[in-house]
Amino acid sequence: MTDLAQRVQEQLMEAIDRDQLVLPTLPEVALRVREAAEDPDVSIPHLVREISTDAALSARLIKVVNSPLLRTRQEITDLGMAVNRMGITYTANLATGLAMAQMFQATTDFIDAKMRQVWSRSTEVAGISHVLCRHYTKLKPDQATLGGLVHLIGVLPILSYAEENEELLGDEKSLDLVIERIHPILGDRILQAWDFPLPLRHVPTQHLDFKRNSAEVDYADIVQVAVLQSVAGTDHPCASIDCAQVPAFAKLGLNPYEDEEDEDLSAEMEAAMQLLG
Repeated sequence: MTDLAQRVQEQLMEAIDRDQLVLPTLPEVALRVREAAEDPDVSIPHLVREISTDAALSARLIKVVNSPLLRTRQEITDLGMAVNRMGITYTANLATGLAMAQMFQATTDFIDAKMRQVWSRSTEVAGISHVLCRHYTKLKPDQATLGGLVHLIGVLPILSYAEENEELLGDEKSLDLVIERIHPILGDRILQAWDFPLPLRHVPTQHLDFKRNSAEVDYADIVQVAVLQSVAGTDHPCASIDCAQVPAFAKLGLNPYEDEEDEDLSAEMEAAMQLLG
């Protein structure tokens, strides 16, 4: 590590340990939707009212429910129909994930570009996670999607810190080193602070443990496979990992070196990525 990266990492870790690091907060609409969805007596009209305060989010949800991902015979034309079709929990998870896009913006061009890059990676992994979950597990696709969207969430506070630190802002190598070393720990802390569902709360750290072998397939497995599939053939460090040695592939029943690729599945993943991006 560079001296600057080492120093910044120590400062951030100390701030984390002392609960002094300002963690990002979910957009207000996402908080309201999640709070409403957690009420066992919530009605669909009430959830619709909360979502409809954000016109862009409402339009995105209607677009998703009309996509091939959810395959409905009837065209959905309004938010009430969309929520009724997806159900309260699915809607809340999807709304939370889509609303997060608002968080990936910055005031400096350099950090803004970095944030957009992270969000693009997150939506790509989320789209693949959704399709993998639906076709290869009995888990919930909306949870898998959310897991993909938050697997890099720990990068956000580091980029926010860099925006206020001229020395780090001018040293991209050190910034990337700090991100690589501590974003998973920060990600877990953020999801804990957001009171995320337990099955998702440790996805930021667990998806990077390529020897991890839990008793049952879980969301960290799905995100891990999605990450490895998304970087295949690139110069990303994870692209050199031997996927045949990664237990998550076997748990999903996937052969990482199968030559034949399901064209329908690839098209579905592509559609999911575009919808979320």
